[in-house]
Amino acid sequence: MTKLIIQIPCLNEAESLPETLKELPRVIDGIDVIEILIIDDGSTDDSEAVARAHGAHHVVRTTRSRGLAAVFKEGIDASLALGADFIVNTDADNQYPGTAIPDLVAPLLRGEADMVIGDRKVENVEHFSATKKKLQALGSWVVRQVSGTSVRDTTSGFRAFTREAAQRLNVVSDYTYTLETIIQAGKKRLAIAEVPITARRTRPSRLMRSSWDYVKRSAATIIRIYAMYEPLKFFSYVGAAFIVPGVVLSLRYLYFREVLGQGQGHIQSLILAAILLILGFTIFLIGLVADISASSRRLLEEALFRQRRAEERLDRLEARSHRERAERELKPVPMKDEP
Repeated sequence: MTKLIIQIPCLNEAESLPETLKELPRVIDGIDVIEILIIDDGSTDDSEAVARAHGAHHVVRTTRSRGLAAVFKEGIDASLALGADFIVNTDADNQYPGTAIPDLVAPLLRGEADMVIGDRKVENVEHFSATKKKLQALGSWVVRQVSGTSVRDTTSGFRAFTREAAQRLNVVSDYTYTLETIIQAGKKRLAIAEVPITARRTRPSRLMRSSWDYVKRSAATIIRIYAMYEPLKFFSYVGAAFIVPGVVLSLRYLYFREVLGQGQGHIQSLILAAILLILGFTIFLIGLVADISASSRRLLEEALFRQRRAEERLDRLEARSHRERAERELKPVPMKDEP
């Protein structure tokens, strides 16, 4: 039996939830069971009651608002615990069309991808400002370079995952999961596909307070994740920013000393060069240590993935054992013929 869980992070969305839930498909070819999971991020309105009244099968509620990334992780954990074979993540504000979910999961059902992203074709979205389009394009380009993927719309939250892909992703950001999951998927060699969708105009984003805030937070997320997964490269680039000027200043000092015979007048350049070289090589050594730590982290992530799979197999065995025991207990005992 193949199960799809549609998870919807929610914060004070009582007004938009009915329309969002109404659009979600109840039948998809290749899927036996479809269930809806609402992750209520400490809403202060009637979001939970509205969700239950309009067809949500499960509601997970946090006592206070924890942010989009934390709620996404909460939803993934809950979906896996509920036995999802495939997971779709969409927004509660009805930005993404629920009618596109069959197209979103199709590459997963065909075995062509581990993760599918709904591409909004940001450059053609009329209600996006020119500034937002440029920032989205720049951010997506940076994520493509860092992750080694070809994803065009890296900030789209309309996504589908296989169970194994969801188990392999470990979100550590406290701001947004969108960029981090793509970078992780690229580094872990997961197959990513995109399907075109249409994005609707909704209320202003609660995640992006301003363009500068969005750029600052997104850049911090990209740098942090890249440093986690490619620490030697990252610290080598940073170290090179000190080593190269140090070498240039050293050569400059040698030129004045050996060619022009004016070495004593440029001692400051030599001191600065030494400082830059020491800093550069120190940063490079930090990169070596971080690379060793990254190898340990990869082993831990693989161990965590294997543990999750082992626990699943154990749960299935226990469930089958209980079922067989119940069947034996319910099976009538044949009566012996009296002499």
